[in-house]
Amino acid sequence: MSIDSPGSDGWPRPARPRLGARLTYALHALLAENTLYRRLAGAIERHPRAYRWFTAGERAAKEELFGCRMCGQCALPTTGYACPMTCPKQLRNGPCGGVSPTGACEVHPELRCVWVIAYERAEQGGHGADLDLLQRPIDHRQWGRSSWVNYWQGRDEGLWAGTGEARPLLRRELGLTPR
Repeated sequence: MSIDSPGSDGWPRPARPRLGARLTYALHALLAENTLYRRLAGAIERHPRAYRWFTAGERAAKEELFGCRMCGQCALPTTGYACPMTCPKQLRNGPCGGVSPTGACEVHPELRCVWVIAYERAEQGGHGADLDLLQRPIDHRQWGRSSWVNYWQGRDEGLWAGTGEARPLLRRELGLTPR
């Protein structure tokens, strides 16, 4: 059993991304929403077989790299590319009250809390302010759907509520140096 897959107890297991923080932020620039991707997403959605294949490829890549659980509303760009859905409690807005002083997960004490990982990675990538964004509740109807298609089609608008001048990473310049 992989450390990223749910344990025999059924709880998700906190996953540590397999790519470095700076690299994932840089790679995001290649997938940033644009007219070409919007058209591609529309074409993919019009063909169910293409959508299934595309979603299967996305699932394989994101599951291997980030422990993705395919919620369809990806928070990776705002959480240092540490998937919050790998939190056993599936908390999308920060750690629970049970995270240990050493950063261990309350449910899986042998693993680091995914929110501690998210904080370290966001800071390392110069995007610590992204963690100030409030993640809206997940729409469970999107489970198993392609978050890339949803993003490119503009369905991610309003997934984050900023504080002050904070804006989602998806809508601002993707600099790789700390602010």
